[in-house]
This record gives sequence, structure tokens and C-alpha cells, in this order.
Amino acid sequence: MLEWSAVIAAVAFTVLVIYLVMTLRKVMTTLAETIQTLSDARTAVNGITEEAEDLIHRANQISDDVKGKMEAVEPLIESAHDVGDMIHNITSEVKRTAMQKSKAGA
Repeated sequence: MLEWSAVIAAVAFTVLVIYLVMTLRKVMTTLAETIQTLSDARTAVNGITEEAEDLIHRANQISDDVKGKMEAVEPLIESAHDVGDMIHNITSEVKRTAMQKSKAGA
């Protein structure tokens, strides 16, 4: 009976070792896939980072260009505003003069 117990224990131990080896192989495969996935992700992130830097650089260039153009146009806008003020003043003066002449003629 002692011999059978030893045989059963040896078989159980062998089955356990086989199961552990299979589990470790699956873990190693999963780990290798994880390493590959991380490597791919790192490569993708580096590519995206470079694209983002280019995009930010272009946006800064466009912003500088727009700012320069706005500064160039600002005097024209001020001049147009001044012309509008002068036209308003002339119109007001013409109205005032017309009112005074219509009162004087009445």
C-alpha cells in the first residue's frame, strides 16, 4: 500500500509539473506579445509626437503671419474710422446749417 501511495504521489507530482510547464509557456507567450505590443505602441507614440510637434510649429507660424498682417492692416482700419468720423461731422454740420437756414427763412 505504501508503494501505491508513492506511485500516486509521483504521478500527481508529474501531472502538476506538466501543468506548471504548460502554464509557464503560455505566460511566456503572453509576455512576448505584450513586449511586442509595447514596442509597437512606443513607435506609434513617437510618430504621433513628431506629427504633433510639426502641427504646433505650423500653428505658431500661421499665428505669427496673421499677427503681422493684422498689424499691417491696423493703420488702414484706423484711417477708415477717421474718415467715418469726418463724414459724420460733415453730415452733422450740413444738417445743422440746413436747420439754421430753414429757421432763418421761415
